Amino acid sequence: MISEWFQRVGSSVPRGFSRYFILELLKNNAHTGKEIIDYAIEQSNGIWKPSPGLIYPLLGRLLDEDLIEETKDGKYQLTKKGVETAKDVDKVNDIVRKQLDVLFRLGNVGRFVAVDLLEKISTIGSILSSNFVNMTNEETQKYKKFLESELRKINESNPSRIGKEIKIE
Repeated sequence: MISEWFQRVGSSVPRGFSRYFILELLKNNAHTGKEIIDYAIEQSNGIWKPSPGLIYPLLGRLLDEDLIEETKDGKYQLTKKGVETAKDVDKVNDIVRKQLDVLFRLGNVGRFVAVDLLEKISTIGSILSSNFVNMTNEETQKYKKFLESELRKINESNPSRIGKEIKIE
């Protein structure tokens, strides 16, 4: 999945991607910081070469947020909170992927809308990821309710255009 993403976007690595790359990688196995860097280079065919100056401070922030923990052998693994966060990211990715698939089937207009949507999602994602640690549970629930409300509006406005109703879990 990750290598497919690089094929689509080329050498552009959006802000905040490194964080989700690490969470995705640690879902299956524990890794050292060097292994994370090496895997990123390998999966991107050398297009993306994250530096230790990017990866290790990010690992420190993920430790502070209790999303990962360091094992006795110096590897990093997801905590229970990290696993739940990774699952939430997967759900959002599935929703966005389904919406983009429909838009791309609409031809040039769909592509234009999809690119615009991706830019907006990227901006929102960057803002949320940089502020998520500071958000209260009440603020997090408010965002969740807002997003669920928007998805309901999309489903109710014209579900035949979407192809399938988008599930809200």
